[in-house]
Amino acid sequence: MFIVETVCVGWFSLEFLLRFVQARSKLEFLRGPLNIIDALAILPYYVSLVVEENPTNEQERPSGGKGYLDKLGLVLRILRALRILYVMRLARHSLGLQTLGMTVRRSTREFGLLLLFLCVAVTLFSPLVHLAESELTGVQDFSSIPASYWWAIISMTTVGYGDMVPRSIPGQVVALSSILSGILIMAFPATSIFHMFSRSYQELKQEHDRLFKEECAAAAAATAGPDGEQDGGWVAFPPPRLVLTPDTETPGSLEDLSLLGNGGETSGNNKHPLPAGAF
Repeated sequence: MFIVETVCVGWFSLEFLLRFVQARSKLEFLRGPLNIIDALAILPYYVSLVVEENPTNEQERPSGGKGYLDKLGLVLRILRALRILYVMRLARHSLGLQTLGMTVRRSTREFGLLLLFLCVAVTLFSPLVHLAESELTGVQDFSSIPASYWWAIISMTTVGYGDMVPRSIPGQVVALSSILSGILIMAFPATSIFHMFSRSYQELKQEHDRLFKEECAAAAAATAGPDGEQDGGWVAFPPPRLVLTPDTETPGSLEDLSLLGNGGETSGNNKHPLPAGAF
């Protein structure tokens, strides 16, 4: 696993450096969210190599430095956990993840309303279930109102974890009310978020199609460039047209064929083109 991680981090580091060198604005490159994620995903590997270079010398220090070593080990474990950000690199090549990120960024107001409705409902149903279970029936599952917040969140989001269950009739009535309210609250902003997701997907898909067509056109122009330079001295003329004209001098003959090189002018004064319906 260390060899595989080393190869992957080396490739990611090379890609990151090449993109940084070719970036027009270095500051805008470093401010990009995907670039920040790439840096945070690559950095823990190098930090772990530096910290674990001499572990024996670190452990041989006096006991006064033990707290420092514990904090350093905690920071190192946190940095190692940041390696899961490798998965976020797929957003650079996945249309679905890009659509999800754009939808979350554009729907911050809808998500804020959803959290507001959820918080208000949780603060409403948590005291009710605590009162119904602890005060009226004496059941100790809901020991306090803050402890009932977990049950209210799980019930209103229709997860149903099952670690805290109301067993009395009043508690079950409160639970039914909280579940129905949670379904309605979750459904209110869902329509707006869905439409935003669909619109973002269409925009990104059109943008990708446009870039693909531009790349294809640029590749075609690059391949057809030398041929165009060789044929640059030729002038294209319109092909000659075959015009049917009547022969007035010879009776009995229907028409005579004359090949004209210009755009439809005839060589004789007595010859006029017949309409198409005459044949």
